This record gives sequence, structure tokens and C-alpha cells, in this order.
Amino acid sequence: MKNFAGTPGTVTGLILRLFQCLFAAGSIASIATTKSFFNFTAFSYLIASMGLQVIWSFSLAFLDACALVKKKALHNYATVSLFAVGDWVTATLSLAAASSSAGITILYFNDLGSCSFGQECQKYQLAVVLAFMSWITIGISSLIMFWTLASS
Repeated sequence: MKNFAGTPGTVTGLILRLFQCLFAAGSIASIATTKSFFNFTAFSYLIASMGLQVIWSFSLAFLDACALVKKKALHNYATVSLFAVGDWVTATLSLAAASSSAGITILYFNDLGSCSFGQECQKYQLAVVLAFMSWITIGISSLIMFWTLASS
């Protein structure tokens, strides 16, 4: 397998994982600090999806960091296959959660009139933006994993 930017065990792979974790944690923090997020199923789904994203990304960031410290490549077929499947699953869940939350945010806060929740509206919007940013970074990682798997 070729060793290019974003593959497991590289600095860029570690950076991508850390950004995934950071954006997902920011999304959770933004939405969990509101009082009424549990009234909307899409926001509960967003928290569950971003929670899974944090766990997955942090675990793989830890593996990338260990591989960098030990100067070992994580390029065997089984490991890359696991990373690819996990990335595609979490990317799909993250996109679905971010899209449904964005739809609810637009529907309730723009289409149905002014937001009656005040400051919470901005937190919901920030959570959705951070969720999409997390999805973009997991999307990049999943494409790199697919590319790495296909090149083996």
C-alpha cells in the first residue's frame, strides 16, 4: 500500500482524526448546552451520531499517534478494511444527522417564523455547522481509506 497524505499512521491522518473529533465534540457541546434539544428528535440523533463520531475518531487518532511514535505503518489489509468500513458507516450517520438537524433548524427557525428560543437558535445553528464540518473531514478520511484499500 502506498503511503500518502491521510493514510493511517501519518501526521495528516492524525490531524484529520483530531479535527473530526474536535468538530463532533463542539457540535455536542453546542447543542447539549441548550434546554430544549430533547424536544426535537433530529437533535437527539445528532448528539448520538456525533458521540459515535467522537469515540471513533478519538480511537483512530490514538492509533495514529501510537503508530507515529513507534514509526510503524498501519497499512495491512485487515486494518485498512476496518478503518474504511468504520469511516463509511460514521460518515453516513454523520451526514444523515447533520442534514436532518439542518432541516429542522431551517423549518422551525426560518420557515415558521422567528425563533422563540432566543439564544438557543444560534447554538442549534452552530451545532449543525460543526456537524457538517465533522462530516467533511470524515468524508475526506473515508475517501482516503477507500483509495488506500483499492490500491492494495
